[in-house]
Amino acid sequence: MPETKNTTPTSPLLKYVTDFLEYCEIGKNQSLRTIKNYDHYLRRFAVFAKNSGVKEPKNINLDLIKKYRLYLNRLVDENGKTLKLITQSYHLIALRAFLKYLTKQDVETLAPEKIELPKNPARQVEFLEAGELNRLFEATRKEPNEQLRLRDYAILQTLFSTGLRVSELASLRRDNLNIERGEFTVRGKGSKLRLVFLSGEAAESIKKYLTKRKDNSKALFVSHSAVGNTIEKQIASQGYGKNNNDNRNNNLAAGLTARSIERVIKKYCRLAGIVKKVTPHTLRHSFATDLLRNGADIRSVQSMLGHASITTTQIYTHITDQGLRDIHKKFHNKK
Repeated sequence: MPETKNTTPTSPLLKYVTDFLEYCEIGKNQSLRTIKNYDHYLRRFAVFAKNSGVKEPKNINLDLIKKYRLYLNRLVDENGKTLKLITQSYHLIALRAFLKYLTKQDVETLAPEKIELPKNPARQVEFLEAGELNRLFEATRKEPNEQLRLRDYAILQTLFSTGLRVSELASLRRDNLNIERGEFTVRGKGSKLRLVFLSGEAAESIKKYLTKRKDNSKALFVSHSAVGNTIEKQIASQGYGKNNNDNRNNNLAAGLTARSIERVIKKYCRLAGIVKKVTPHTLRHSFATDLLRNGADIRSVQSMLGHASITTTQIYTHITDQGLRDIHKKFHNKK
């Protein structure tokens, strides 16, 4: 039976979306996650535009954008919830990037700078105070298994010392680290490389943990319930066993997942009696807060966190607020 060809004409707008996504992948070398998000946001816009009678880039105008923003604001998902303001912003950011690409290709369309982003309310950053951090680290002493105790203490110290994202920590390999120099390079969002530094305490905790390791896994942090008990398991932990192309089917070849690390933190928060919600990102916030409180400039913190924009780093306004409070107390109403 001959193959049936799809005779439905492709919308010119959708064709340009595909060209843009290919440019993001090859021309800009953006991550697959970013491209996937762009694909989702822009195809939603293309469908909306088509339903509004707009199929060509030249017909995109401010009136269409206004209607699209109303559509996004009123859109209800399968759970009956409307889109968050930040999610609406992501749609418009993707659309602006798309229009910018079209402009560079000399395609007639709306100028990207004419699309204004909604003002998002300031984010409230959760972080741990010094006393809470100490209690969290001390809580690892309650773990009776020495290997787990050393591993979990090293995880907590590394997160606080480096400000790593949980995905970055989970992807670390033993040969990534130069423990003697207390530094290593990590590939963060957008596949961007940045230099990361370990505190003396964090470096020492990793050393002690690795000394107790008997397996040959390349992962820096592993699950000790499965790795290193037999020669076969050691071979599998190196990634040379069966199903090597799919670590989900070979849990011996993979280190701790991001979800496992989240559980580790949740466990010790309970043991430490910390009632606030704490995630790996809370320790990242604590890292940035600690630096700024001790006099680090915001540009340096931006670099160490791997933020592409200084605007992202400026969520740590609570540090500035504390400084203003001290100034107010020192100088106000002095008679």
